[in-house]
Amino acid sequence: MRPKPTRRLGYQLVASHLAVALVSLVTTGIVVWALAPWFFARSDHSPARGSGYGQQLIDAVHHALVWGLLAGALAAVELGLIAAWSISRSVRLIRDSTKRLAQGDYAARMPQTTTRELDELSRDIGTMASAVRDTEARRTRLISEVSHEMRTPLTVIDGQVEAMLDGVVPLDPDNLAPLLAESHRLRRLADDLSALSRAEEGRMGLELREADVCEVIETVVRHLHPQIEDAGIHLVCAPTAHAHALIDPDRIGQVITNLVGNAIRATPEGGTITITCAERDDAVEVTVADTGAGIDEGDLEKVFERFYRAGAGTGSGIGLTIARQIALHHGGSLTASSEGRGRGATFTLSLPAITGVPD
Repeated sequence: MRPKPTRRLGYQLVASHLAVALVSLVTTGIVVWALAPWFFARSDHSPARGSGYGQQLIDAVHHALVWGLLAGALAAVELGLIAAWSISRSVRLIRDSTKRLAQGDYAARMPQTTTRELDELSRDIGTMASAVRDTEARRTRLISEVSHEMRTPLTVIDGQVEAMLDGVVPLDPDNLAPLLAESHRLRRLADDLSALSRAEEGRMGLELREADVCEVIETVVRHLHPQIEDAGIHLVCAPTAHAHALIDPDRIGQVITNLVGNAIRATPEGGTITITCAERDDAVEVTVADTGAGIDEGDLEKVFERFYRAGAGTGSGIGLTIARQIALHHGGSLTASSEGRGRGATFTLSLPAITGVPD
């Protein structure tokens, strides 16, 4: 940890100007004091001049003063150059580091200066460089992750089409179905990536309005009910009468759809999914609990990372990432809890409640 600088730029400039003036005056005084007697001693003291000693003394002081002012000016210029060099050197070091940052060298260290304002500027640029470095790292990782995610469906499509062209696999609905499924997977991935990009850049475009979160849940359940029945899963939906919040119903519906969809995929036939919604301490809490595969304690936060799949996941790997971003943009939160593998999982969506709304 570098020490905190104590010299302020404003004080430093005032002090340097005062030092220049003081050095100039002192130098002038010293030169006048030293040279005035010498000039007076060289002057002609003969009575024939008729000017008297007073005039000779004045002439000597004038000569000494000229030389003194010249020496004082030179000393002031020299001291000013030293002060300017000290400040400009720090500015030049900061400028050189910013040039390296502009060229992509995000590991460049910002110089430490003894002037507080310049050191604060250096720290701020260093903070910006760290943020740019992190953004660049995320961009590089995202490109790698997207390439990996696209490779699998493209490989399936490529192999299937090649087999059809070679006549190894007949061109019929059964063999075309996997191609359609993989193309849907690619489209879903592209849509999810677009949504994630908008969420991380703060361009969600939320259309907030007062709404009943319980009604949003009921809409999602009606939409997913056929899938739940086909999977042989028992659904318990127990929301309270009303739970009002300032939300974008479509986006919150997207979050709940993702949570219930994940629960369907994680829960075996005969299992149970329980959905609750209630107001607690000025917040609307929505929970989606299942009796499925469960999540290891070490994975409870990782499941919200991009392209992370706990177990043998089949989704795009960024659904929960998008869901958490949506919750955060609503001023809420999305968390996961589980007692471990095979013991189910619970996801809790918390949103700021609007109190005082009549039922």
